[in-house]
Amino acid sequence: MSTNRPAGVRGINSEMARVQEASEAERMAALIATISSYIEHYHGGAVEMVSYQDDELKVRLTGACHGCDLAPVTLHGWVAGTVKQFFPNVKSVEPV
Repeated sequence: MSTNRPAGVRGINSEMARVQEASEAERMAALIATISSYIEHYHGGAVEMVSYQDDELKVRLTGACHGCDLAPVTLHGWVAGTVKQFFPNVKSVEPV
């Protein structure tokens, strides 16, 4: 009987270690990238992190979101709402 773990388990453990070692800005960038992939899939737009410092996040909406009348809803409802679930210390999410 082998005591080796399946490759998937080793991969998950190394990924968790990488996430735990990441800076807050790196974790924020990863979250924005994940949110962006959903926005791209469902709406044809995207969101990019421009900066994150002093608990203030600046983002840019692109693609179909740029100039869309519903962009403020996407920004404040989808982006800011999700960000604040994972980063409750964030004071503001602003477009640039």
